[in-house]
Amino acid sequence: VQLQASGGGLVQAGGSLRLSCGASGRTFSNYVMGWFRQAPGKEREFVAAISRSFINTYYGDSVKGRFTISRDNAKNVVYLQMNSLKPEDTAVYYCAADLRLPYGLGPVNYWGQGTLVTVSS
Repeated sequence: VQLQASGGGLVQAGGSLRLSCGASGRTFSNYVMGWFRQAPGKEREFVAAISRSFINTYYGDSVKGRFTISRDNAKNVVYLQMNSLKPEDTAVYYCAADLRLPYGLGPVNYWGQGTLVTVSS
């Protein structure tokens, strides 16, 4: 499966952005989808995951209550709505497909290219 992320940019602290990730190739609805991020000089961090049926969602502690992951299986797209952004949210955000348990620590079989989010103070 090929993943294409978009929607990154520069935003002021307290603002919002929505990232999108389009998938092509194999059946999108078969996969648990997710987002990770990597800030300069730091390790890649789990942000969010969503189940195949989009009933269950999972979030990293640092984004709970501020970010929302969703998916549209008809359009083969996964979204990350980011609200109340903080400077520490600045990172390259990566879309991922076929996450395995435990989400955030388990294997990921497909990665997209990153999209840069910069939050200014």
